[in-house]
Amino acid sequence: MTVFFIGAGPGDPELLTIKAQRLIGECPVCLYAGSLVPEQVVACAPEGARVMDTAPMTLDETHAEILAAHQRGENVARVHSGDPSLYGAIAEQIRRLKADNIDYQIVPGVPAYAAAAAALGQELTIPELAQSIVLTRMSMKSTSMPAGETLENFAKTGATLAIHLGIRALREIERQLAPYYGADCPVAVVYRVGWPDQMIIRGTISDIHAKVRDAKITRTALILAGPALGGGHGFPDSALYDAARPHVLRPKAKA
Repeated sequence: MTVFFIGAGPGDPELLTIKAQRLIGECPVCLYAGSLVPEQVVACAPEGARVMDTAPMTLDETHAEILAAHQRGENVARVHSGDPSLYGAIAEQIRRLKADNIDYQIVPGVPAYAAAAAALGQELTIPELAQSIVLTRMSMKSTSMPAGETLENFAKTGATLAIHLGIRALREIERQLAPYYGADCPVAVVYRVGWPDQMIIRGTISDIHAKVRDAKITRTALILAGPALGGGHGFPDSALYDAARPHVLRPKAKA
């Protein structure tokens, strides 16, 4: 018996990996986070499967379902939004599985920041503008952040920031980012990326709060901020395809 932690992607059922779809279609038990994973994603579960939305359940209750499946010798598809390695709350589940000697595997999925970049139609790493992406979140009512992991510290790098759980903290985000990126730094808020009601709001550090407030968005949104969001006019071409710069797969320079 194995528990498969499956990344369902951001919401679009067509962004499921082939492996994820196959496993959901084979497992007689499917536990999915219904607040972030649409029912269409688990619609491929086999006929007669035990399919449960874990959004209203506690950790003890979901683990009890896994233990019961273990006793029956049935594999479990534990379906999470995005990629399970990012804010998937799987570490505490894995700890319990190890304590009970239950096997598990992790199946990666499309993370929200990648889907958001695709929806925006742009790259998040622009030559000489930003070559790093910081995946972080705001504390708010959730688990507190480690002492050194502050937006101010990340902003000092000039990297592209992908901020989760921050839609209610845009004023605080503005306060922390403006001194480093400037008030006119581009920001994009992507609401429910991959869902039918997906919405994209573009603005700057100084005006994004008002735009989001007017759109009445209060949850399930990813915030992207940094100079790369502006498109980076005038940036140099990547050296990877530069005819004058040979590399191992193109050993000779081309005129």
